[in-house]
Amino acid sequence: MSFTPVSTGHAPNAIGTYSQAIKAGTTVYLSGQIPLDPATGELVQGDVEAQVRRVFENLRAVAKAAGGDLAAAVKINVYLTDLGNFQVVNKVMAEYFVPPYPARAAVGVAALPRGASVEVDGILVL
Repeated sequence: MSFTPVSTGHAPNAIGTYSQAIKAGTTVYLSGQIPLDPATGELVQGDVEAQVRRVFENLRAVAKAAGGDLAAAVKINVYLTDLGNFQVVNKVMAEYFVPPYPARAAVGVAALPRGASVEVDGILVL
């Protein structure tokens, strides 16, 4: 099986040795997205809700570049530096997903790249 890297200018460039996503057959593995503005490469300003929304916009852009959309998500992993923000994630996710929702994990972490408060990765099946 061949692996195809997925890349788009509508999401932030990778800030390390990874691809925005890898497509393997009909499965797409989305790398973690933090709330970086793809135009500036800087963390978005604003409250946690604005940051979470930016993360899902970035994931949506990569999913589209892979030939799908977030409706094809089967698994989402959410990483938060403050689990008190979990309800904000639920609120924003309701804007991007409809039932049946993807399987999901939420993990509290001590820190994320670039000082972000949230990171999300996922798996799509096209």
